[in-house]
Amino acid sequence: MTEQEKMHQTALYLPNDPAIVEEQTRCLEKLYDYNQTRPGEGEKRAALLKEMFAEIGEGCYIEPPLHANFGGKFVHFGKNVYANFNLTLVDDTYIYVGDYTMFGPNVTVATAGHPILPQLRAQGYQYNAAVHIGKNCWIGAGAVLLPGVTIGDNVVVGAGSVVTKDLPDNVVAVGNPCRVLRPISDNDREYYFKQHPINPALLR
Repeated sequence: MTEQEKMHQTALYLPNDPAIVEEQTRCLEKLYDYNQTRPGEGEKRAALLKEMFAEIGEGCYIEPPLHANFGGKFVHFGKNVYANFNLTLVDDTYIYVGDYTMFGPNVTVATAGHPILPQLRAQGYQYNAAVHIGKNCWIGAGAVLLPGVTIGDNVVVGAGSVVTKDLPDNVVAVGNPCRVLRPISDNDREYYFKQHPINPALLR
């Protein structure tokens, strides 16, 4: 098995392998171009994202700067995904994001980990585990998602949370480590923020 193949097998591998470095450099060149685009160059941004990402649906918007180890090469976005400033995708292996999911500023989604054993770290070994994020999620500002986690559909992750374990569908989860605070409830159908009521006409 090559070092490149090990990247996607949750196996220990050496990320400084020449073939990996060459591939990564090509990806980062495109990411650099994306981050140099001007605000009015929406079509250019969309075209670059289609080149950079493994999959990107219609209506996605990623506010530069975007940071990604492989420029999105192993990232799969559904449609209408929104990311605010400074999304960091440690995309050494696959990241899957469902339709209509939103990322606040300064969110990190990490697939890469390093062994606890110092002798292995000293040799430069790394492992990767894919991250799955469901549909219609809201990942709050400054949240960190660690390797291998799965987040269900319609989940709200509170700002600054560190997600170390899987989260089920339809919950609000907060904290470090991130834990389920409560389910999404009937109250959330009445109020969008504190005691600010939702216009029923908006609910289709």
